[in-house]
Amino acid sequence: MTTLEYNTERSALLIPEYGRHIQKMIEKAVLLKDREQRNRTARSIVAVMGNLFPHLRDVPDFQHKLWDQLFIMSNFQLDVDSPYEKPTPDTLYKRPDRLRYPQAHPRYRFYGNVIKRLIDTCVKWERGDLREGLEYAIANHMKKSFLTWNKEAVDDSIVFQHLYELSNGEIDLRKTKEDLSNSQTLIRTKGNLTRRPFTPQHPAQNSFNKKKGFTNNFKKK
Repeated sequence: MTTLEYNTERSALLIPEYGRHIQKMIEKAVLLKDREQRNRTARSIVAVMGNLFPHLRDVPDFQHKLWDQLFIMSNFQLDVDSPYEKPTPDTLYKRPDRLRYPQAHPRYRFYGNVIKRLIDTCVKWERGDLREGLEYAIANHMKKSFLTWNKEAVDDSIVFQHLYELSNGEIDLRKTKEDLSNSQTLIRTKGNLTRRPFTPQHPAQNSFNKKKGFTNNFKKK
């Protein structure tokens, strides 16, 4: 008299995609004492496994994957002659190498590493209108980043001082008489950007935008 089997009493399926029948076939193959018979059984099981996924037959190394899965489902206890190198538990459960995260600790973290890279690139340029325009563009972006943390107001002199320190004295706008963009303009939401009034830019920044192909579509009417 056969008794019913409940899933709670069965062994866990190591690869559920192949189902309980394939798992039982592999368990029976492990118990076979004759090696030649185990080899024939293993090849038959691999053929059945391949028939379950015919759309993958053209995938490179498909047979190699089937044999690897055969050994995995046998819990690496199946001793047969494989046409490929047998996997081991160490290779299967090997932990990946620890990722190395960037350990950059900028002096003013609220500006981010992108600003620091822009500054490093800017100081390598030759002095002229193009570099001056980039300097003011970086300063405006720094002010916008600063306003993310300080919603009240940011004085331009503070931004210029930070820019001077981050560039190791290569960019000095502390004595300039030009103002950066208005704080309210920088923190304005995207929905209000289409209604904002035109704000004149620094002449050097306008020259930088033209050389880079940037045009301002906001015109006074």
